[in-house]
Amino acid sequence: MKRPLQVILLALSGLGLLHSSLFTDLCLRYVKPGMRPLLIVSGALLLVLAVAEAWSHHGSDGTDEHAEHQASPDDDSHDGHDHSAVPRVAWLLFLPALSLLFWAPPALGAYTASRQPPKAVAQQRHFDPLPAASPLPMTLTDFTTRVQQDRRQVIKGRSIQMTGFVTPDKRGDGWYLTRIIFTCCAADAQSVQVRVHGTPAPAADTWVSVTGTWHPGGTLGTRSAPVALDVRTVEKVPKPWNAYKDALPLIPSR
Repeated sequence: MKRPLQVILLALSGLGLLHSSLFTDLCLRYVKPGMRPLLIVSGALLLVLAVAEAWSHHGSDGTDEHAEHQASPDDDSHDGHDHSAVPRVAWLLFLPALSLLFWAPPALGAYTASRQPPKAVAQQRHFDPLPAASPLPMTLTDFTTRVQQDRRQVIKGRSIQMTGFVTPDKRGDGWYLTRIIFTCCAADAQSVQVRVHGTPAPAADTWVSVTGTWHPGGTLGTRSAPVALDVRTVEKVPKPWNAYKDALPLIPSR
């Protein structure tokens, strides 16, 4: 790739990273918040490299131009092809750089969750006593673990409150409350889901807080028990700041 195009590509990539991580929150669609400083540093470094490359090219213009016109007898250009031209496939490198500036991909949501198996919940032997609060705030992972592994069945009859986004059932029958979890970034995203009974599905990707009780089935405290909730109330809520963690939601102030 010719030097001017290299400079433009470096500059666009750097500006795209800074736009998504320093000047906006777009990067949080794809990486955990702890990765944000690294993206800012990477964007600044790419801009520095672009400036250094442009300065180097400016200082060596005469030398490079002279060298280009002194082709050796066995120069490849004598075969009738111009090997100094930019390969067409190289132009594709500009697409990810431009996308960060002008059309960033949307955040992961119901589309992703409906096309991957739910995250496997780790085995747990010891369970702490549940607080007496009613409704009891829980994460989707905690609810799943209690339903399928806590043989004391302390969750039975308890009013539970959970927050997530709406994922319609692919078969068109009901919906799931969902959270997507990043270990590092969107590439390793996994979802955890709770089946919802008793209320029509809001629009896909709507963030809601639901309150209800465990939906009976199988044997509570074993793998036969369904990870499902009989919902009494559904309230739309803003997307929480910690949307890509299965943690109790941190809702921004309105």
